[in-house]
Amino acid sequence: MEMTFRWFGETDPVSLANIRQIPGVTGIVSALYDAPVGEAWSRDGLDRLAQRVDDAGLRLSVIESVPVHEDIKLGRPTRDRLIENYIDSVREIGDAGIRVLCYNFMPVFDWTRTDLALRLEDGSTALAYDDDELKRIDLSKGTGDLPGWGAAYDARTLAALLDAYRAVNEERLWENLAYFLDAVVPVAESVGVRMAIHPDDPPWQIFGLPRIIANAAALERLVKIVDSPANGITFCTGSLGADPANDLPAMARRFSTAGRINFVHARNVKVTGPHQFHETPHPGKFGDVDMRKVLGALRDGGFDGPMRPDHGRMIWGEKGRPGYGLYDRALGATYLQGLWEGLGGGGGND
Repeated sequence: MEMTFRWFGETDPVSLANIRQIPGVTGIVSALYDAPVGEAWSRDGLDRLAQRVDDAGLRLSVIESVPVHEDIKLGRPTRDRLIENYIDSVREIGDAGIRVLCYNFMPVFDWTRTDLALRLEDGSTALAYDDDELKRIDLSKGTGDLPGWGAAYDARTLAALLDAYRAVNEERLWENLAYFLDAVVPVAESVGVRMAIHPDDPPWQIFGLPRIIANAAALERLVKIVDSPANGITFCTGSLGADPANDLPAMARRFSTAGRINFVHARNVKVTGPHQFHETPHPGKFGDVDMRKVLGALRDGGFDGPMRPDHGRMIWGEKGRPGYGLYDRALGATYLQGLWEGLGGGGGND
């Protein structure tokens, strides 16, 4: 397992120098954040990013992510050109020596929360989601400052997208995902890149939009679309763990044994009601994810890829990008490595 850490580039309040000082972290998860969605990535941009990371004494281990254009998800006639651009990006990523690409297939909205700073009993703040609060959000003004978007949409563009998705049910979205994977995965495999789809976050419909990567049955269907290790999963314990019906240790064991978990996001959540949760510190006792059992299943299944501590609280007075402060994620990284070592006797980068 390789312990990694997400970095949002030069504008990130958390510097590469900060990350370099977290014990055991050797890999960086990042992207070309200024690349327009749908355009092919340049090799020069990737090389500059990799060199910046290398100069800090780290290595660029994972691209998270190359966003999938909405026209691909909608199955519009423009998708073939956009998929070719995506394939060009995958080739450049492989040629640059980067082996894992995390992406998602969530319509319009990426990961979604209704509170970016829920105050917990200890005085820290955390990300939280409440379906009742979501229903009160007014989308007539566009996406505004809501988190998670690869692109911000004004009111007119957002309304047009939501209208277009009225013709796309879950089965149609599956068909469009299969069309995308049939084209992209063989190229990814040929250049040594492992695709790793991120589960829907939260793992249920929001704003009436279909969401399909939410449980074990969906992951089984996904890996059968293209039977290749290059068609794999980002196993996000927080996204999947928001639904109590998901048996995370069993899922981790099943898909790691099959060699289809290409990346792990380790995050803990506390479910507080139907379609309601908040994020917690990473150790199992603070939330509903039994991190020891999940990591044990991953290790038993032979997982040896990159893992990162996902979403942290804001603690010790830190200000910054919600969910992506330094301190709590650094605590998470050291906890996860200690847990991994205790489970198997090896270090975090064995």
